[in-house]
Amino acid sequence: MSRIVKIGGFSHVDCVQIGGDLPIVIQTMWKDRLSFSNIDEAAAQIASLKSLGCDLLRFAVPDIQNAEVLGHLAQMVSMPLAADIHFDYKIALRCLDFPIAKIRINPGNIGSKDKVEAVLGKAASGGIPIRIGVNAGSLPQDLRLKVEEGMAPSAALVEAAEREISLFKEFNFDNFLVSMKASTIADTIIANRLLSGRCDAPLHAGVTEAGPLTAGVVRNTAALVTLLAEGIGDTIRVSLSDTMENEIIAAREIVMAASELGCKRRKGGVRIVSCPRCGRHGFDTHGFTERWMRRLYAMDKNITAAIMGCEVNGPVEAKHADIGITGAGDKILIFKHGKVIRTITPDQADKIFEEELMKL
Repeated sequence: MSRIVKIGGFSHVDCVQIGGDLPIVIQTMWKDRLSFSNIDEAAAQIASLKSLGCDLLRFAVPDIQNAEVLGHLAQMVSMPLAADIHFDYKIALRCLDFPIAKIRINPGNIGSKDKVEAVLGKAASGGIPIRIGVNAGSLPQDLRLKVEEGMAPSAALVEAAEREISLFKEFNFDNFLVSMKASTIADTIIANRLLSGRCDAPLHAGVTEAGPLTAGVVRNTAALVTLLAEGIGDTIRVSLSDTMENEIIAAREIVMAASELGCKRRKGGVRIVSCPRCGRHGFDTHGFTERWMRRLYAMDKNITAAIMGCEVNGPVEAKHADIGITGAGDKILIFKHGKVIRTITPDQADKIFEEELMKL
């Protein structure tokens, strides 16, 4: 079992703990460049992401100017924010002047030993954890050459991580997490399996550069459900060429799927089941799901909601649902645990569904 690392928990920032047998922490990454001109909108969107189930939010920080903006934003929101640093250790040092809750550095490009030491020293003084973030595409030069000569990419990922772990231990810094990400499912699984048996650091798991929504969800699901069901992985980010909101929703569903296969480390929340629709449908399940999906996910309820199209897969097939809605000819049925409680017209669907949902 991995040890526990605390992120945040100071000043106005929420405390998020990662590791042990705690629930899997869900995170995403900000998609655009921050600026002082859009910082208020960013703060509002962060509140929305938090309501959907995001526990931790990471930002790329390519220069000192962005470090200043992120530092200001970190003073405006309660969600723990993480700074993702490549190439210039001075950016990490500047970020550590603000209430930024975590730093990510890449051993493949952060620089020499003394630069790492400077970051570790300042992080230690503030109690800020660091994520050792290894990517298959940005390995140290010697390991890249070894991969070209036939070394397995998964083995190279693990070796890069272990080198950095050794360096951290040399400086008596143990407040860290590790991620090893590849764009292939097999390398992601193998690398995390290998390191989990050699190290007690919490693991941040995910498939990088996974692709657009459908392809990215499939690839991340294949890797992450496998790992989580084996008890490997403490926090996940579902990397998608899509919205942050869809990354969070996908991560929630992946954790829930893994729980059906033995992973006990999940939080509560709404589970949505809905039919794909066919020629029998008497209800626009797609439109209703689109209208209600984010609102349902944002609710602090541990329930299952079913959105069905017809009598075939309505109250009977979804009788396990705490609340459900389905078409039945020219009528709409609202049901709870398989029992029809309201028969209404299509124009009443949203209003009556909301009324019954609020009673749960």
